[in-house]
Amino acid sequence: MQTKYIFVTGGVVSSLGKGIIAASIGKLMQARGYKVTIQKFDPYINIDPGTLNPYEHGECYVTEDGFETDLDLGHYERFTGIRTTRGNSITTGRIYKTVIDRERHGDYLGKTIQVVPHITDEIKRRMLRRPSPLPLPTREGSNDSQGAIAAEKLSTPRPTREGPGGGSFVITEIGGTIGDIESAPFMEAIRQLRWELGRNAVCVHLTYVPYLKAADELKTKPTQHSVKELQGMGIQPDILVLRTERHLDDTIRLKVASFCNVDLECVVQSEDMPSIYEVPVNMQRQGLDAAILRKMDIPVGETPAMKPWHAFLEKQRNATTEVHIALVGKYDLQDAYKSIRESLNLAGIYHEVKARLHFVNSEGLTSENVATRLCGMAGVVICPGFGQRGIDGKMIAAEYCRTHDVPTFGICLGMQMMVVEFARDVLGYADAHSAEMAPDTDHPVIDLMEEQKTVTNMGGTMRLGAYECLLSPGSKTYAAYQQAQQSAPLPAREEPGMGLVIKERHRHRYEFNNQYRDEYEAAGMKCVGINPETRLVEIVEIPTLRWYIGTQFHPEYSSTVLHPHPLFIDFIKACI
Repeated sequence: MQTKYIFVTGGVVSSLGKGIIAASIGKLMQARGYKVTIQKFDPYINIDPGTLNPYEHGECYVTEDGFETDLDLGHYERFTGIRTTRGNSITTGRIYKTVIDRERHGDYLGKTIQVVPHITDEIKRRMLRRPSPLPLPTREGSNDSQGAIAAEKLSTPRPTREGPGGGSFVITEIGGTIGDIESAPFMEAIRQLRWELGRNAVCVHLTYVPYLKAADELKTKPTQHSVKELQGMGIQPDILVLRTERHLDDTIRLKVASFCNVDLECVVQSEDMPSIYEVPVNMQRQGLDAAILRKMDIPVGETPAMKPWHAFLEKQRNATTEVHIALVGKYDLQDAYKSIRESLNLAGIYHEVKARLHFVNSEGLTSENVATRLCGMAGVVICPGFGQRGIDGKMIAAEYCRTHDVPTFGICLGMQMMVVEFARDVLGYADAHSAEMAPDTDHPVIDLMEEQKTVTNMGGTMRLGAYECLLSPGSKTYAAYQQAQQSAPLPAREEPGMGLVIKERHRHRYEFNNQYRDEYEAAGMKCVGINPETRLVEIVEIPTLRWYIGTQFHPEYSSTVLHPHPLFIDFIKACI
């Protein structure tokens, strides 16, 4: 069976949940035994979201090969268990930069470079995940061309066995909303591919059916206009997913089908669900995966049971006892800490409790109010971030949790603030700080990494991606990973006489200063996770406390629905 392509577009308004629908389709195709990869095309001109403020675009998700991407890739990984790469996240900026670099290199042999065909051809090439027909320039200054070369070498990830026909699906989500001027080249690329691929491609269009309370009516006109605009670009959607807050009866579905030239069985509704993890089951119940297969002339076969997924959902429904967790950070926005929130929720479900998360703004946290603000919290997560704003509150939270033995999980900058607080209040270095915030401090217990000292560009230049970490036997961290190994093997190996070697993803420029390591160890903060190659301290913990652990890496990136991260599992266990 030839590779099949599914394009997911959105209309009416943004934030309808295209990423969840794309991830759900991926999950359903996996359940039928097909290989799946999912990719996101974002229309903005940034090379990647790495330099964007979280208020602009939510969290920045990092792939194992060290690429900063859109948060939807987190949904793809959590739902399907695949490991994405830089080839799964493309922006207009990367497309244009590649084409311009080639033009400067002379690869187009003097032709006039235009949106059609040159930009659209580059979009199509990446959508199809095909090698470049032209050599990519590699001279200095073409950073993304290097990334593009790496992307050409990527094959479709190997998350599942091959399907009944030995084939695979590439699911492509287009960011933004139909009608956005920056989306036009992507729509033109899809139009051309639909023509070229025939029955090997389908378009799934997600729209919104609003409910007008005053009229007590559901309105389909916005959906009709959205589809009309898509048709005006030469694309007839094969399947419509109607986002709605109220149940749609067959009369409304039939109306949409007839006005939009779509088969009735290909009009499905995406109602508000108790959890995003109910969406794949809801889509399967309405036959979305079967409709896609029929559109591609693929035998539908039996409906997969998806037993592990249903078992997870049953655990979720039974998790009614609440455990209260504080998230101490500076971004009062759910999407800013999306992967952390989902990791805590998933870990709670596997302990049959509901993680009730409370955001605590670190900017407003003081020594006078910390006890009140953290009162009733079973555990505290000190969140990652960058810059000076809110770090004093994070240190105050760390000091309170350390002295009151509250289970505490520090991630990246959160871990660094735990280290700084310990230096000030236990080691006695009152001016101890991170060189990021106080370059002139006499005690830079957190310092700039050696390889970062010559870096001047901000984008894509941090320590990014998966690196190895050797865990010390006997530590709480080691025990957590060992426990997870017994139920679901991790990408880890045991080094005889040394410990367990794991791999986790990073996104930082500053590190624990090893000049102070002996002092920390002697005072009770143990360095229990070390990079075996660079000796970088990856994990600190205070073993005399119930659970006080900080990680330089981001464990939240590796948590999935069926395999939540062992540190989050162990943290929730300590909280309850």
